[in-house]
Amino acid sequence: MLVIVFPTVVIPYYRMCFGGKLKGEDPSARLDNDDLNSRPVKVDAKSARNSSVKMPRNDNYTPPSGPPPSHQQEPYEYTPPSGPPPSHQQEFAPPPGPPPPHNDYTAPPPGPPPAPEPYHDWQAAVPDNSLLPPPPSLFSGHQRSSTNNATEQEAEQGEAWCEANPMTQPIVLPQAALEALDRGEIGIIKPRDYKGELDRPRPGVWAGKTKASSPDSCITSSIPLYSVDAHSPMRTGWKKTIYYEVRISPRNRREVSLAMGFTAPPYPTFRLPGWHRGCLAVHGDDGSKYINDRWGGKDFIAPFQHGQTLGIGMTFTARDLDAPPSYGPAQTTEQVPIDVEIFFTRDGRKDGGWNLHEEGDAEQDLPVTGLEGFNDLYAAVGTFENVEFEIIFNHKEWMYRL
Repeated sequence: MLVIVFPTVVIPYYRMCFGGKLKGEDPSARLDNDDLNSRPVKVDAKSARNSSVKMPRNDNYTPPSGPPPSHQQEPYEYTPPSGPPPSHQQEFAPPPGPPPPHNDYTAPPPGPPPAPEPYHDWQAAVPDNSLLPPPPSLFSGHQRSSTNNATEQEAEQGEAWCEANPMTQPIVLPQAALEALDRGEIGIIKPRDYKGELDRPRPGVWAGKTKASSPDSCITSSIPLYSVDAHSPMRTGWKKTIYYEVRISPRNRREVSLAMGFTAPPYPTFRLPGWHRGCLAVHGDDGSKYINDRWGGKDFIAPFQHGQTLGIGMTFTARDLDAPPSYGPAQTTEQVPIDVEIFFTRDGRKDGGWNLHEEGDAEQDLPVTGLEGFNDLYAAVGTFENVEFEIIFNHKEWMYRL
């Protein structure tokens, strides 16, 4: 009988109890140190990513005696090299000879230095425009009036009459005439072609009423309001102002067919004032001013209205031609010895004015000879068609006070 004997295998007892491991207990702690040294622990990559692997602890490690290897040597101390720095080993020596710029010196050119350019004084080149006269009128003359116009034949007749009757020299007024001027008791000369009434209701006042068929005509004063002999500022040293008013009747039709101004004698009485030489006037139908202008005049003021009182005046002042420019209101650049200002009033208030010379236009305007203070000047009131009015020389009845 065959007997088979199996070797006895001693299996160490391990407590194998599923679920019996305590929380936080490390199974490797139960292994001996020899087993840890002889058995490698295999950790796959997947397990390393999903859980941390705790390496076995070796509680028997003892560090070697002595300081770390880096402390076994003494600390390094820097010792500078002996001797001066390399830059001081050699002394710098400049190059021989003077500096190069001294060899290129050039003597100045002979003769004196050139004169400096003259100083440009722009203030002297551009004068102060505050000393200049006011600009000329912005309105040029009209070829025809917008309301009423005489025929070309009548204009030619007026020019022919003026050529045949040149302006007269100033006269010497008697004392009685001068006293009458001071009182405003001035007579008038009725034109030959005047059709209508013309009476003196009281001293210094003349009332007129023309018919619808009345042609152009010019009423003049019997004596001059400005006498060269008695009133010229060149003789007296005082300025002189002449003035009178015309009152338009409230019963007058809408358009006022009347003109008023001044004239040097003689003047054609069949023409309205302002149309020929030595005469100026303002026309009521269009409000234009006329100065030796037989065409359409220049825009000036609004037309006259019924019931209004209009006035016109002239002021003559001597000028010092040797005086320096003044900062006051410059009137004209003309070198004339007498300055002449014309002004107009409406119902007792000024309603415009101009200087006799400042409005001159060499291309359009004719000379103002006769109005510059060297000729006697008479009042001139023109009428045509139907108009009712009063001429007032008596200063006590004026609405405007000089």
